Amino acid sequence: MKLAAKDKLNIFIGILLTVMMVCAMLLKFSPLENLEAKLFDYRMEVRGTMTPPGRIVIAALDEKSLEKFGRWPWGRDKIARLVRKLNEDGAAIIMFDFLFSEKGKNDGVLAAAIDDASNVVLPIAFNLDKGHEEKIDPNILRSAFHSITDKDKFAQYPPVSAKGALVPVAPLADKAMAFGHINMLADADGTLRWETTDIEYEGYLFPSIDIQTAALYLGVPPEEISVKATDAVLLGRKRYVPTNKWGQTLINYYGGEHTFPYMSIADILEDTANPKMFQGKIVLVGATAKGIFDLRVTPFSAEMPGIEKHANVIASILDNRFLRRVSPLTNGLVLVVTGLLFSAVLSLFMSRYKDIGAVGVTAASLMLLLFSGYELLVQKGLWVNITYPAMNITLILVAVTSYNYAVEERFARRIRAMFSSYVTEGVVNELIKNPGMARLGGDRREVTVLFSDVRGFTTFSEKHEPEEVVAALNEYLGEMTAVVLKWEGTLDKFIGDAILAFWGAPLKQEKHAELAVKCALDMMRGLKELQYRWESQGKSSFDIGIGINTGEVIVGNIGAEGKKMDYTVIGDHVNLGSRVESLTKKYKGHILITEFTLEKIRDAIEASLIGHVAVKGLEKVIVKGKEKPVGIYEIVPLDPGAESCIIDCDPENIVRMKEK
Repeated sequence: MKLAAKDKLNIFIGILLTVMMVCAMLLKFSPLENLEAKLFDYRMEVRGTMTPPGRIVIAALDEKSLEKFGRWPWGRDKIARLVRKLNEDGAAIIMFDFLFSEKGKNDGVLAAAIDDASNVVLPIAFNLDKGHEEKIDPNILRSAFHSITDKDKFAQYPPVSAKGALVPVAPLADKAMAFGHINMLADADGTLRWETTDIEYEGYLFPSIDIQTAALYLGVPPEEISVKATDAVLLGRKRYVPTNKWGQTLINYYGGEHTFPYMSIADILEDTANPKMFQGKIVLVGATAKGIFDLRVTPFSAEMPGIEKHANVIASILDNRFLRRVSPLTNGLVLVVTGLLFSAVLSLFMSRYKDIGAVGVTAASLMLLLFSGYELLVQKGLWVNITYPAMNITLILVAVTSYNYAVEERFARRIRAMFSSYVTEGVVNELIKNPGMARLGGDRREVTVLFSDVRGFTTFSEKHEPEEVVAALNEYLGEMTAVVLKWEGTLDKFIGDAILAFWGAPLKQEKHAELAVKCALDMMRGLKELQYRWESQGKSSFDIGIGINTGEVIVGNIGAEGKKMDYTVIGDHVNLGSRVESLTKKYKGHILITEFTLEKIRDAIEASLIGHVAVKGLEKVIVKGKEKPVGIYEIVPLDPGAESCIIDCDPENIVRMKEK
């Protein structure tokens, strides 16, 4: 399909803006990056809460616990009682979100409880900003990753590195089952979206406490927990935790706070909690009381307790349900493809439907983009950047629309002022798109012409007052005009009570003959409605005849350039159409067509694409001024369900017409 100059320019604008948006994506333009993060949060909110695995329980240091046992921190003996009680109730893993980095009065009591339970995971907190040189605690080395593959990639994408560490005091560290870090790194807007799966300290790589807890619960031995640099953390052969290049994995939040079951530590210590609640479960011990200030901003909540963040990460590992952010290359391809496609589609719709088309296709494109981004996240766990493509689409619309208003609309107003008074709206629009048509002369084009005329209009005029005649004629012409435009015809002119319309110009129409015949049938239906209305009002009615012919004519602006021009058709086939219309009186028919028109619509009639009609050959006619006979056919509508048929003219039955 050949593109108009305007369409090419629109597409060029789209390409230019897409290139600019790609540059913004490469530079990570912060306002759009922040907006995309918020749109990710919104997608998570729309997705809603998921059912968590029933293998995680939170032992909450809540307001009730503080009221019962006093403010935090508590004595280590109370923590020891909690460990023993959870162990007695059958907890599979007990994970603490409390740091025990300072010596306490009853460290030995707690160490004994941890030793007896043999299932306690303790936290490490790394200092990422500053620290002092000290020997690494040998106790925590046993929890470092045993295997790291593709280490050379760390040269380009180094993991998060620590300067210092807060580790459990020696009596507790000696007895703990394992360790993991509890560092949480929020995004620039303060929202916690990523879990840092590993942190480097003193040449060793340490897992997060969530990775460690999940691995222990799944029975994965330490030697099978490994890091594939810049790609994933492997928990044996069945768990593949995807990460970005810096060892972070997206947190697949199951919902807001209290999505996971809570049990107050006060109820546990006072034996009012149901022991079955902890049987074979991972019990996460942490603070939920607001006064302890361990609250995090997440996509679902502005105040989620940190312990529940751990629950979400562990749950996604157990369920093998992860989110992945697609690569920058994939995001770039999405941006480029959507930009180019939208530019092409926008240009097409604007050329056909103007502003309404532009707004419609833009709204549809944005909705499709947003829906696709949502579905990919929910169904496939893929985070595709939709902000840059959406912004690109919006900017293309604004730029292209602004151009049209600034340049094309000014030209269009000038053309409309010149031609709207004597040509149809379709012609005006064609002239706006093709200014070269507004010149003296025209082009050869195959068209189908339709002439209609009121029978006995002179007699009708003589029998009625002028006001009645004008009113009836205006009503009739208004009805017929609507029908012509309905069937995409060009209304050439009114010649008194006669109508000249044609199809195939100014816009090319492949089925121009078919459209003209459908229009004629519809005109007769419209006339019958008018006749019924007039007769019901006690008014006189009249009848019409319609003649249709197809052939090559001259079509264009005919007249005096700069003074008066009419967009019309001239030529032998136009004259023939007029003479065919005049034959409707002789043959007492309403719709007559020539053999040239029949040739164009024969297949459509046989396939009943023009409704149920009978085409009856009348005679071969030699019109005045011609020697070659032309077949004349009458079209008669049939009842619904009747089979269309064609009866050809008798080739021997030739009549010479003497009148014009």
